[in-house]
Amino acid sequence: MEQEQVESKQAKPLTPEEQEQAKQQSIAWQRECFQNAQKHLAEKGVMPKSLIEKESRFIAPLCAIWKFKGQDGKSYWVITGRLPTDHALASVAENARDVLRYFSLQWQLKADQIIHSGGARDKTQVDFANLLINRAHGLYEMYEKEQLWLNEAK
Repeated sequence: MEQEQVESKQAKPLTPEEQEQAKQQSIAWQRECFQNAQKHLAEKGVMPKSLIEKESRFIAPLCAIWKFKGQDGKSYWVITGRLPTDHALASVAENARDVLRYFSLQWQLKADQIIHSGGARDKTQVDFANLLINRAHGLYEMYEKEQLWLNEAK
């Protein structure tokens, strides 16, 4: 009986005020991720020209995947959120789902490189390598979750 009460409390629909608050939090999160993506590209010497919105994806509050057209004429994927911000040329992946798999593999390789290049003696480097491994596994799990990608064009 007690378990049923807990479940019924959790299944309670949000009030209009709670729905609006959740919507505002989501908008703020997307804005922050967007700004982080632009800043990251600029720090890497890429000046964003425009966002390719129809190919960008949000898996709130974990990550956002952005596709930008740069002023250099090239397109880039940028990943932001509760993970290291990173970017790659758009040619590495056909869509947002595939770019998750790409970053997952890249981060595992980077972590392996840190660990085997002597960086394993530096606690900060070890912590970063472990973070990369952890986030790489999380990205791959999201890549594999079919329900996240049901609305994707095949």
